[in-house]
Amino acid sequence: MKKYLPVSFFLLGIIVLTGTFFILRSRKGKEAQFEEEESFLKEIPFEKRPFVSLIPEKDGHYLTFSIEKLGLIDAESLDYELLYQVPDGASQGVPGTVDLKGKDSFEADLLLGSESSGKFRYDEGVERGTLTLRFRNAKGKLIAKFQTDFHLQTGMDKLTSIDNKFSCTFVDAPGEHFWLTMGTFGVFQLPPGNVSEGPYGVFRSSGSKDVPSGKVALGGESVYRLASQDSQWLKLESSSDYPCEGIFVGFTP
Repeated sequence: MKKYLPVSFFLLGIIVLTGTFFILRSRKGKEAQFEEEESFLKEIPFEKRPFVSLIPEKDGHYLTFSIEKLGLIDAESLDYELLYQVPDGASQGVPGTVDLKGKDSFEADLLLGSESSGKFRYDEGVERGTLTLRFRNAKGKLIAKFQTDFHLQTGMDKLTSIDNKFSCTFVDAPGEHFWLTMGTFGVFQLPPGNVSEGPYGVFRSSGSKDVPSGKVALGGESVYRLASQDSQWLKLESSSDYPCEGIFVGFTP
């Protein structure tokens, strides 16, 4: 039997290499398809973009993914993908597809971890990731794509966006909360001017009703904050402190 072992190892090696080749080829094919599709995409006007949020739960194990104003884009389906990094540098993904017929909003709880047979494994120490949305028509053709980075923080004295264009430095104790800073693509109501920076959304896990305040920094000659869907835009003064939660935009005339 020993004389057949080299041949067996040789054949096994061929099988492994062949399988690896087709896996990589398939992956590259999908990436090339996405690149080809996205090269034909048109810019979606700001007023027609959906509003998206990721709200962390109090233990940081789930992010509530919410999207509003879906009816502004004439699409049949939505592919979403949440990618995040764990402390050792590895990437994890949470994909999903939504049938948009008759929907103007959608919400789902995204697990930062995995579940098998009712047993959960949570990825601790997650700090950053990316959310990608792909809208498709009835034929499956890509018609709109949105992508944003998010920053998940806790136990810090300053909130920052991944691109460092937005920050809010606490002057009050931030409390035992998880905070998530991200681009929201669109807004509930249009700001009173042309947006040059943002919109950035800052979302906090459930807890006390009092929102800690801080010094907000964002590019543009004027910075505005929208506290909630039913509130009005408020112009921020650089010398004052404001709640570090809400939607923030920067204006340049």
